[in-house]
Amino acid sequence: MVVAASVVVAAGAVAGVLSTFDDRRASDEAGPPEVSASPRLAPLPAVPSPSPSAPTIAESVSPSPSSSARRTQSPTPSRTEKQRKRTTTVAGRLYRHPDSQVLEWVRSHSGDPRHAVIASRIAEQPAAVWFADYAPQTVTARVAAVTSGGAALGRVPVVVPYAVPGRDCGGYSQGGAPDLDAYDAWIDRFAAGLGSGEVIVVLEPDSIAQSACLSAGERADRFASLARAGRVLKAANPRARVYFDAGHSGWNAPGRQAAWLRQAGAASPESSDGIFSNVSNFHTTADEIAYDRRVLDALGGPAGLGAVVDTSRNGNGAPADGEWCDPAGRGLGPTPTLSTGEPRIDAYLWVKLPGESDGCKGRPGTFTASYAYDLASS
Repeated sequence: MVVAASVVVAAGAVAGVLSTFDDRRASDEAGPPEVSASPRLAPLPAVPSPSPSAPTIAESVSPSPSSSARRTQSPTPSRTEKQRKRTTTVAGRLYRHPDSQVLEWVRSHSGDPRHAVIASRIAEQPAAVWFADYAPQTVTARVAAVTSGGAALGRVPVVVPYAVPGRDCGGYSQGGAPDLDAYDAWIDRFAAGLGSGEVIVVLEPDSIAQSACLSAGERADRFASLARAGRVLKAANPRARVYFDAGHSGWNAPGRQAAWLRQAGAASPESSDGIFSNVSNFHTTADEIAYDRRVLDALGGPAGLGAVVDTSRNGNGAPADGEWCDPAGRGLGPTPTLSTGEPRIDAYLWVKLPGESDGCKGRPGTFTASYAYDLASS
């Protein structure tokens, strides 16, 4: 069976600096990626009615709440049960960066009938900040802007370095550094912006799970660079928690994924704090927890290695037909938290920002309000 990758599609410049987009874009779209704080989910009408006054998005400053194929899962909870879970989940101390595409849309569309839903259920949630453009001259300052912002509020930012050469096997998210030497130097500069506070690093989505497209030699070279990246990041900031790419539960078998992860340094405490899964994908949290534990068991390494799961779009599970590009009928998953209550599962994160298109409902990586509203109201 052909399995779609995590479909990471990231828009050019990220990291809290709003990108400049075509002024002629449709009003359904907005600028760049990242977000955050804590939703209040309740049943919604199928079509929203205009609301004259839009709620403000609180900037949460206190240290509490403010980051393809088949599966088997436990019995599906009813819609009300799913919504109750999401309502009562506390987002822990994760950081919401104040510049993001969804926040830009919310600020400029207060009269839109979808505003209240998108604002409360997506824009208030903490989400990862992607660094997807190869810009070595500015990456240190841009990373530092995010990590210092989190530290100032006593929150934990989630950052995503996404510049490995040959990323996405030349697909929608192709790009990155020109070669591995350039990538190593870029990682050095990225690490210099990590500061000294707590930070979660989701290191290079798809870089390991999708590496079958590389030759054995190319794969070994990439894995050596990733292992080096982990060491550099953790040496620069000992409080940084670095997680390596485990794909998702509908992709590679746990043993195969673990073997690759081991080669990439994910079993070494000098490089790694564990693994991440389901980035930009839709598999249920229960499936990802089971899969991640199997991968960790096969990986070996210190007992303290854990996993983080991207729950941004997995509320209704993966589509039965394996569709990966903005599939209909998906929904928000559990809100971001550092307290999952699940052994070896360190966090539920929103790595892919809900509403940012895979390329079918809007331009790849751009925020599309109609898609965001569908996710938030499913």
